[in-house]
Amino acid sequence: MSRGFVKEDDLEHAGTDLPERPLSPHPNYVTPNGLKQLKQQADQLDKERLPLVPRKEDPIAQQPLAMIDRDLRYLHARLESAILVDPAKQPTDTVLFGATVKVEDEVGETHAFMIVGEDEADIASNRVSWVSPLANALIGQKVGDSVTWHRPAGNLELEIIAIHY
Repeated sequence: MSRGFVKEDDLEHAGTDLPERPLSPHPNYVTPNGLKQLKQQADQLDKERLPLVPRKEDPIAQQPLAMIDRDLRYLHARLESAILVDPAKQPTDTVLFGATVKVEDEVGETHAFMIVGEDEADIASNRVSWVSPLANALIGQKVGDSVTWHRPAGNLELEIIAIHY
């Protein structure tokens, strides 16, 4: 498209019109650590935002400032909707939010997963969201129970061998 069809004003603000980060329709359960992480992320973004605000008319600062503002809106919404669940107050014989569950798979390998809030989930650290298929299979179960983890790679049978909070 020729520049003749583009308003100068549009060029100046190109890239600052970011879509909002989607908010989950599920209740925002958080562990104490998850709540702490959300607050730390918001504090870090506030610090990154401070030097950009005086330069908000500078086209180079507009994009990072727009991204920070968008992420701050998301984090503030998540903090406002946070429902703190203290794992120490959960019944220790049943898998619930905040539990670390040790399981054994069909070939005898053991794995441990912690059931956490959506924003705290990190599969590399074996922290799974409470709305994930794995957590859905585990929640409500007890030691000795077998569950089926429905995965795209194929179902996997797991036996719960320990529950810790």
